[in-house]
Amino acid sequence: MSKYGAYVKFTAKSGERETLADILLEAAEAIQSVKECEVYIINLSAQEPDAIWVTEVWSSAEAHKASLDLPDTKAAIARAMPLIEGVESIPVTPLGGKGL
Repeated sequence: MSKYGAYVKFTAKSGERETLADILLEAAEAIQSVKECEVYIINLSAQEPDAIWVTEVWSSAEAHKASLDLPDTKAAIARAMPLIEGVESIPVTPLGGKGL
């Protein structure tokens, strides 16, 4: 079974990046106990003042999809949605490297 990864770009509404980043960091903390999540890193864009990139690696695409139904995930999504201007997701297939 192949691992699933994604680079997800969240564009926050003007002035909301820090609040959105805090919610994503809380989500990263909540996902610590989900063994299928191997990497979940929150990154601020140095070039775009409203952009946040999330780097994710999961044991499978199914595990990632199932994580969206977790109560903590649903709560984070509900809190984050009013702060989000747009979302871009780039799915990838991780092959290996440091940290995997």
